[in-house]
Amino acid sequence: MSTHRKEKVEKIEQLLTQLIEESEKGKPIVVEGKKDAQALQELGVCGPILTVKSGGKSFLEAAAEIEALGAREVILFLDFDRRGTEGTKRLQESLERGQVKVNVEFWRELHGLVGREVSCIESLPAYMATAQQKTA
Repeated sequence: MSTHRKEKVEKIEQLLTQLIEESEKGKPIVVEGKKDAQALQELGVCGPILTVKSGGKSFLEAAAEIEALGAREVILFLDFDRRGTEGTKRLQESLERGQVKVNVEFWRELHGLVGREVSCIESLPAYMATAQQKTA
């Protein structure tokens, strides 16, 4: 196991721990679909998780729904593919117009670490399980 790969896995684990902590404080995490929400729950996220693509909602409808919840801050954690990237930008713009603070740092950091290897949040638990086995 290369030192680089081990450090990368440790960085991802730290990032996920921070994400879990923010979630426990009540900050909603916004993902695309139900499988993404389940994946975060598998990784230990137990706070509020909102899905934007379930039920055929548009990003604008999802933004309006998030604003209606009265959340002052949300964490955007959409997929890393083209659609997820575009959705992140559109949702961020729309939510910020509605005076909601948007955190995309977790998304950016994780995308930087696994961008080519993981394209969707739902595959993150399997990726982490494999990576942890290789570092053991």
